[in-house]
Amino acid sequence: MSFSNLSSFLSFIEKRGDLHRIKAEVDPILEITEIATRVVKNDGPAILFENVKGSTYPAVINLLGAKRRVEWALGRPSQEVGEELAHFSEVLMHPSLSKFWQARRSVSRLLSLKPKKVSRAPFTAHEIHPVGLGKLPIAKSWPKDAGRFITFPLVITKSPASGRYNMGVYRLQVFGEDQTGMHWQIGKGGGYHYFEAEKKGENLEVSVAVGADPILMLCGVLPLPEGVEETAVAGFLRGEATRLAQVGKGGLLVPAEAEFVLQGVVPPLERRSEGPYGDHFGHYSHQADFPVFHVKKIYHRSRPVFPLAVVGKPPQEDNFIGEAATEILLPLLKLMHPEIADLWAYPAAGFHNLVVASVRQRFRKEGIKTALWILGEGQLALSKCVILVDEFVNPRNFSDVLKAVRMNFKPEDDFTLLPGTSQDTLDFTSFKMNLGSKMILDATSIGEKNSRSAGGRFDPEALQKLDSRIREVNLWSESMAVLRVDGPGRNVLEKVVKSGVFSGIPLAAAVSADVPLNNESLMLWGIFTRFDCRRDTLFTEVSWHGDHPKYSGTMGIDATWKPGYPEPLEMTKEIVAKVDRRWKEYGFAS
Repeated sequence: MSFSNLSSFLSFIEKRGDLHRIKAEVDPILEITEIATRVVKNDGPAILFENVKGSTYPAVINLLGAKRRVEWALGRPSQEVGEELAHFSEVLMHPSLSKFWQARRSVSRLLSLKPKKVSRAPFTAHEIHPVGLGKLPIAKSWPKDAGRFITFPLVITKSPASGRYNMGVYRLQVFGEDQTGMHWQIGKGGGYHYFEAEKKGENLEVSVAVGADPILMLCGVLPLPEGVEETAVAGFLRGEATRLAQVGKGGLLVPAEAEFVLQGVVPPLERRSEGPYGDHFGHYSHQADFPVFHVKKIYHRSRPVFPLAVVGKPPQEDNFIGEAATEILLPLLKLMHPEIADLWAYPAAGFHNLVVASVRQRFRKEGIKTALWILGEGQLALSKCVILVDEFVNPRNFSDVLKAVRMNFKPEDDFTLLPGTSQDTLDFTSFKMNLGSKMILDATSIGEKNSRSAGGRFDPEALQKLDSRIREVNLWSESMAVLRVDGPGRNVLEKVVKSGVFSGIPLAAAVSADVPLNNESLMLWGIFTRFDCRRDTLFTEVSWHGDHPKYSGTMGIDATWKPGYPEPLEMTKEIVAKVDRRWKEYGFAS
């Protein structure tokens, strides 16, 4: 079944016991975050806050924070959605009557690609006048956030050049009753539209839908190719055209079933300091200048619900949304690149920081071609570390990936460093916004490789004698030694890697004391969000051959926290104690 709006989806999940209502008054300043992060870690329900302090509107959080709710939203598993998209694309590439008949269900969905314009929309029922963002249940997620942020907005823009629409999810920091920041990161469609408008010295008209049917909300997150409109994809997936309505006379077309609609403009050449904000890398993103959204009108439907989202250290709701996005788009990527058997962007590492691809190689180093494509394709181009494994290796299981690295990764032949590249806006490790470096580790088996069949090993006593700052060591799949150290880690790691204490261990990483070594997700988070490829990788030996370096031995990664890095996200003790005290009051079992 498909859902026409947010309320129909909420009714559906409530009937299945997967919506928890909290009637007690809850503060949107930090308290909501602490409740939500506990619930998502326990695979809990969506949460409807009926009484948000300071607002007359209810709010919902953790809406898509479980695989089952994502599948309910899509009407089927995300893998099936991706397979249908790929199959239909293949039919269009190689058409025949028999193939069209087999894909007749998908063909019928073509009629839903074009959005349906309607003259009346539920969101026009009420207008907040005068404009007042303070009336909305907008939350502050983390203690050192710069303020309140709208965290699940569908930001709608139209290209001044092509007239095509884009709808993306970009955080909006509330500056006042009628102004917010507009956090357009690099590589985002709305940012491209603003670039076009700013070159002409024109305002860019912007509308923001907060709350919509769940498929449309998911499509706002999908990293679709530039120029592909999210409302069309949503119509195809839903099997029913997206209903759009105009905001005012001559305004943008927005989802007719939106809960709230903010209408306004982003002027050229205007910037304002935005952030810090606790983002999905599990740290506070740095304060920086971004464009400003001037809100002219706020509309809402009768009895609206305001969606919220929290991101931070894994797991969070965005993990499940990101996994679904990968599953939906992966079959299309495999259609374009048939050598790809599977591909996985690790949610625990912030997605872009670690991508593993299993490939079928038909000639030596074909995998490198695939990796370079990944590093140049759409939002995949923001990936920092790409690891290649054979087609029979499961790229979604990091232990299996590490075993492939142990067997096949030989630094002198299989390590590629790309310095001086563009980087995810949220990546802070290079100390230069939007700039950084990338690396490729080829752990495929074609050609001559090390073929280390035995597991790696080390002498714990010898390791401890090397440096007393080493607090704990975890040997992961006999392939990666993770050292938990006090203070800066480079000197410790360099000493260990060059000592030869590791036998048959291809990788070693130093992490800070706040990273637990008994939790796989947090280990991945602690390693891959905290190192710059160019600055923080080292090897047992490095020699120069002409104009290029030759690496050998164990590869070390200094992933310790460094001065100048933003702080990791932690909730205040007072809020933790408050939520502990009120837990039964929220209606949860102890």
